[in-house]
Amino acid sequence: MTIDLTRRTLLQLAGATSLAVAAAAAARAEGNPQGGGPTYASRTPMRVGMVTLRVKNLDKVADYYRDVIGLTVMERSAAVAKLGTSGITLLVLEARPDAAIEPRNAAGLYHTAFLMPTRKDLARWLVHAASHRVKLSGFADHLVSESVYLDDPEGNGIEVYADREPSQWQWSEGSVKMASDELNIPDLLSLTNTRVPDYAKAPDGMRIGHMHLRVGDLAQAANFYHGNIGLDPTRSRSGAAFLSSGRYHHHLGMNVWQSQGAGPRDDQMTGLAWFSLVTEKQDILAAQEQRLRKGGVQVTTLAGGLEAADPWGTRVRLLRV
Repeated sequence: MTIDLTRRTLLQLAGATSLAVAAAAAARAEGNPQGGGPTYASRTPMRVGMVTLRVKNLDKVADYYRDVIGLTVMERSAAVAKLGTSGITLLVLEARPDAAIEPRNAAGLYHTAFLMPTRKDLARWLVHAASHRVKLSGFADHLVSESVYLDDPEGNGIEVYADREPSQWQWSEGSVKMASDELNIPDLLSLTNTRVPDYAKAPDGMRIGHMHLRVGDLAQAANFYHGNIGLDPTRSRSGAAFLSSGRYHHHLGMNVWQSQGAGPRDDQMTGLAWFSLVTEKQDILAAQEQRLRKGGVQVTTLAGGLEAADPWGTRVRLLRV
C-alpha cells in the first residue's frame, strides 16, 4: 500500500487547519536521540513499567493497540489482554463491559506516552498511522522531544514520541525548558520512505516513557508523587507540573486543566486501573514505603513491591525489578 503523505494529509487526520492549530492541540495534551531515548529514560533510578486500563470493549481496544501502536498481543482471554514488545508487558487491558466511561473532568489518565527508540522509528510510525487513516489529536515539538497525540476507541489518551539527545535539553535552576512548538513534519519524514509504510510492529526498544495524569489539586498531587513517591520536580506551567527520576525531562505529568477540584475516582468506571514505577534499588523501595506509611497512606504489600493510591484513588505500584 502506498500513500501520498503530505502536510495536508496529516492536518486532515489531526482535524486541524494549520500546524499551529495542531501544536495548540498538542499543548493541551502535554503542556531524539538518534538511538537512545528509552535507554536514557530506563536508566534512571525509577522509571515507568506498565499500565493497566479498564475497558468496556476488550477486543476493540486490544485490536487498536495492536494495529495502531504495533504492540504484540502476549496473552488474551475474555477477561484480559496483555500487550507489549520484545517479551515485555507494557499494557494490560481488563474487560469491564458494564462499566461507564470515565468522564474527562474526573481525575485519572490524561495519556500514556509510548517512547520510540529513535526519531526514525517515530517517522516510520507516523507513516503507518497516516496510511491507516488513524485519527490524530495533535502533534508538537516540545524541545526535549517530538510528539504525536491520539486517543484509543474509549477516549484514553495516547502520546507517541521520540526524545532528543539529553545533551540538547536546556536546564535552568532545576527546571527543564519545554514548549509546544510546531512539529517539523517534513524534516521528521525525511528519515523514512513516506510512500511505502514499513512499520509492521512496535520496535523492540519501545517503552512507556512517561505517564500523564489528571488530578484534582496540584499541591496535593505534588505532596504524594514528590513527597511520598520520591519523584523530583522538573517543570511547572499553568495548571500542570512535571516530575522525574534521574533528570529525565519527565516520567510523570499531572494537570488540573479539566479536573480542578475533582473528587475520588469511581473504580467501577473505565480508565486507568494502575500503573507501575519500577526500580532496581531496594533502598529506594524501602524509602518509598517509609514515607508513605509516615504520611498515613495505606500501603498494600505485593510480590516484589507495594501498592498505594494517590489522593484521588489512582493506584501506583512500586516494584523492584
